[in-house]
Amino acid sequence: MTTEEERPATVAREGVWAEWAPSGRTAVPFIVLLVLFANLVGVGTVVLLLIGVDDGSSSTGRSQVLWIAAAYLVVALPLATLAGLRRQRVTAAWLTEGRDPSPAEAGQALRLPLDTALIAATVWLVAAVLTAVVSAVVFPEPLVGLRVGVVVTLGGVVTAGVTYLLTARAARAVTARALSVHPPVGPLVLGVRPRLLLAWALTSGVPLVGVVLLFLDPSNPDGPGQGAVVFLVVVALLVGGLATLLIARAVGQPLRDLREAVQRVGRGDYDVDVVVDDAGEIGLLQEGVNTMAAGLAERERLRDLFGRHVGTSVAQEALRTGVSLAGEERVVAALFVDIAGSTSLVRRTGPEQMVGLLNRFFAVVVDTVEDEGGLVNKFAGDAAVCVFGAPTDHPDAATAALRAARRICTAVAEAGEVDVGVGVACGPVWAGQVGAASRLEYTVIGDPVNEAARLTELAKDHPGRVVASESSVQAALAEEREHWTPDAEVSLRGRDEVTRTWVRRVG
Repeated sequence: MTTEEERPATVAREGVWAEWAPSGRTAVPFIVLLVLFANLVGVGTVVLLLIGVDDGSSSTGRSQVLWIAAAYLVVALPLATLAGLRRQRVTAAWLTEGRDPSPAEAGQALRLPLDTALIAATVWLVAAVLTAVVSAVVFPEPLVGLRVGVVVTLGGVVTAGVTYLLTARAARAVTARALSVHPPVGPLVLGVRPRLLLAWALTSGVPLVGVVLLFLDPSNPDGPGQGAVVFLVVVALLVGGLATLLIARAVGQPLRDLREAVQRVGRGDYDVDVVVDDAGEIGLLQEGVNTMAAGLAERERLRDLFGRHVGTSVAQEALRTGVSLAGEERVVAALFVDIAGSTSLVRRTGPEQMVGLLNRFFAVVVDTVEDEGGLVNKFAGDAAVCVFGAPTDHPDAATAALRAARRICTAVAEAGEVDVGVGVACGPVWAGQVGAASRLEYTVIGDPVNEAARLTELAKDHPGRVVASESSVQAALAEEREHWTPDAEVSLRGRDEVTRTWVRRVG
């Protein structure tokens, strides 16, 4: 199972806020109830303000206005609910079916908060016009109608804004599923700047306008009562607190998730998958972090594959300097290792078993050579060519090559699966890329490589199974030379001069 530490950066968000994001068949009914609650709270607030409406005469029309408003709500709220459900019926369909949405269905789902807010705004705008006209007719002072219309309009602005914020919060899981098939591209539904402006309007703009209008109300020359002002301020504080909390949550939580994801990527853990649950700039940033992590993971995988094929040191050098057909002359120690009697061995074991045997043998060679700072340059059937001192410098190539040769022979002998011969030679070579521009291979070319290959054939018949050129042993440290003893002078195939050889000291 996946542990808590192994989970992607924002797979789940724990706590009470997780309950605000239903993503199944309960999502749409939950959001509808939430919107109805927000609108009823707005209605209650406006009603309390309207109860205080009085034109100063003995005759008022408050009861008529309230009855008309109540009748309107009985008709308007169900119609608005049906309109919202109809508008998002495709969203409800794929949520109920438990399937992923199509791109068109996802685009429709992303408009859920805005559509809900627009429907709420429409309901309140009609209510403002209706109550304003009724108030102007039933009150002796027609200007009371203007006051009522303004109050209802301001209440509608606040209710529509809060409806948007609540719906956006409750629909985050739906948004995440929609964005998984319809990433945030093109025009943003509602970015961070409009949200902050909306929060300012709900927390400062509308309440301040309401207070100013109370004092400028021509139908009430004596000014508003203390209760109305206090009530309006308290409502502004509560609505402002809720709006600020929702905005802070909508911006702060994704940023914390993104920070954790970036920190994990910085530590080399590219297995992060930030949940994209915002259709604005934050969603673009979430998608960008996922793309960045995937790209880095792919780059790391390619670098690993590149390193496995050409060697870690060659891969690092190529990444540092680029690749070209150029090369350079270097003094290196070459190590050639070959399995003795491989032809008869493959007949005894069969091809499949032989491959497994070769893999175990080469694992010993690779681990030993890389541990000594060398490069396994290439595999040639059952043999391997290893280089110390290219493509990067080695502080003591000869000592490392001789020590690696002894370690390989010891490890192979302990395993008891194959018999080998190892040759070591030292000298100048040409090292670089060969091939065509579309297909390159790093290689070393020179007499030490050929000499090491010839010495390998001699080593297969020597008890120590390692033969090195005298120049290699003389170039090594004194402590390494103690493990070697002079042997014969031989004429190697393809070389004119005689080669003085040293062999591994046995016993």
